[in-house]
Amino acid sequence: MYNTVSMLERLTTEQTNPESRDLDQFSMVRLLETMNAADAQVAAAVALQIPRIAAAVEAIVRALETGGSLIYLGAGTSGRLGVLDAAECPPTFGVPPGLVRGIMAGGDRALAHPAEGVEDDPSAGARDLGGAGFGPGDVLVGISASGRTPYVLGAIEKAREIKAVTCGISCVPDSELSRLVDYPIEPVPGPEILTGSTRLRAGTATKLVLNMISTAVMVKLGHVYGNLMVNVQPTNQKLEDRARRIIQAATGVDYTQAAELLDLGGRSVRAAIIMQKKQITREEAESLLRRSKGRIREALDLG
Repeated sequence: MYNTVSMLERLTTEQTNPESRDLDQFSMVRLLETMNAADAQVAAAVALQIPRIAAAVEAIVRALETGGSLIYLGAGTSGRLGVLDAAECPPTFGVPPGLVRGIMAGGDRALAHPAEGVEDDPSAGARDLGGAGFGPGDVLVGISASGRTPYVLGAIEKAREIKAVTCGISCVPDSELSRLVDYPIEPVPGPEILTGSTRLRAGTATKLVLNMISTAVMVKLGHVYGNLMVNVQPTNQKLEDRARRIIQAATGVDYTQAAELLDLGGRSVRAAIIMQKKQITREEAESLLRRSKGRIREALDLG
């Protein structure tokens, strides 16, 4: 079913980088300069994919606005990057943990203890996706640097069967993954300076794309006002301070007033901002937020 072992040497991610053929003989400075020069090419590779990333983000926003969730799925480094991005969404944007989730081949244990053999089983990908309660209204983003990881392809096939939205992130052109999904994304940063080590440039490219997806989705869902993380939850000293400073920046009050507003707003940064800007009560601010689906700018325009 999947072309899993043949012609691997043809994959961009498996080719040898001519700039690092004598890597083990380089001085420390030259070694690090070579790595840095290779990394400098990653952003340009991602930039070429912005139209595709934009299309994927728009599809994800539509799904989440109608009650769906976003699932990242991968094996090895790709899986870990997906889990990391998903884990950052609740503290950054104040969304429920189930809205963006990461599934990794081998489960949570594989985050710290590699379970590389699992990635060769397409049925495991389909099974893990089903076990996560994935449904037709959700979005699956399969992540595979090589674009041919059976675990990921099996999950994508499962998602396609139920007619869910599918996206793929791979670091080779015209990958198997890209040919399967609705929204293919293919940043191609070139061969690694350590041959085949896709935790390097391919991993960096993947992380940049994931940053773009999750951040752009959350902006469009209304969890950002201007460039402020207005849905941040003040659950520790650092986040308490950030919440107060966000209220300051959005309303022009001083730090002490921001702290008072945060308390008066029921520890909601969004409610505090609307209360101050419209000079209304917490209950009135919360009503406007419900009507605007949490979007501050729209809430401020409501009567």
